[in-house]
Amino acid sequence: MKRIPEPELMEEEAQARAYAGADFRQPHNRFIELFSEAFSDIAVEGYVLDLGCGPGDIAMRFARSHTACTVHGIDGSQAMLACGEELLAAAPDLVGRVELHRGLLPDYSAIPRAGYDAVISNSLLHHLADASIIWQAAKDLSLPPAPVFIMDLMRPQDGTEARRLTEVYMAGEPEILKRDFYNSLLAAYTLEEVCGQLESAGLGHFHLEPVSDRHLAAWGSAAGAR
Repeated sequence: MKRIPEPELMEEEAQARAYAGADFRQPHNRFIELFSEAFSDIAVEGYVLDLGCGPGDIAMRFARSHTACTVHGIDGSQAMLACGEELLAAAPDLVGRVELHRGLLPDYSAIPRAGYDAVISNSLLHHLADASIIWQAAKDLSLPPAPVFIMDLMRPQDGTEARRLTEVYMAGEPEILKRDFYNSLLAAYTLEEVCGQLESAGLGHFHLEPVSDRHLAAWGSAAGAR
């Protein structure tokens, strides 16, 4: 199935609130688990950059899981960040440990630091018309040998499978979220396409594999790939 791009930003307030209020505990917890499994020999501490953080749920889960870290989340959607600030206001344990900033890659001017001790991202890749942006950011903004972990949706073979996945995983969610999830599946990249992206970015040494029936993940260190 040919990729069908979707808008790079989720700027509608209704979209952001539906996303922030959805039950993504399973995939988001799995993101944290997969990171820990991929870098089991590394004690992650210092500053972590979350690219395309949305309302910050993964940034907050990561900070709670890695208590020696401060997480900076970057997103281009003000609506998403507004939801994130509400969530942070209800999380006093994360005061000073999670910050959300508005910025749109490849512009790094809103990013607080020039380099990070780890770079993570969930569900940004499929929003990008130019996928090289996320891989270049991983190279530019990670301090070698910082771990880099990127997870995203994986495009199904056809619309029928996309509809099935939507019915399975968005059951009970608002129609606007079902619509966006279906469109995101159609906009996602295939495993083969991401493999090509990594090779073009000089990150062919990264591990890349499907991690669920709808997600893929790529991880490694960008050291030496600049």
